[in-house]
Amino acid sequence: MTEQQVPGLTRRHRVAAAAGAAVLLALHTVAGFFVLSALLTASEGPWDRSVTQTARLMAGLGLAVELVAVAVTAVCVNTGRLSRWWYAPVTALVLTALARMVFAPRP
Repeated sequence: MTEQQVPGLTRRHRVAAAAGAAVLLALHTVAGFFVLSALLTASEGPWDRSVTQTARLMAGLGLAVELVAVAVTAVCVNTGRLSRWWYAPVTALVLTALARMVFAPRP
């Protein structure tokens, strides 16, 4: 559909959609950095307490940022600004962060 065929698609709607997408991309980038740092942190074994705590902290920070992203995504999707596929990056990053937190070696 073109812009002329979609009723109610105004310049204000497009600007709001672009702003929501920009905020979500920034949040996903920050969360992705934390989750990637958690995944790349290698522990020498279960006795390596500081590395294990660092990996869990990074995964937790990524999870916290993604929870904010879930709220922004829900607002944008429910107001019709963005489509539902914006939940996919949130889901992937949350599941990855949770998996890293759960499967990190126990000190």
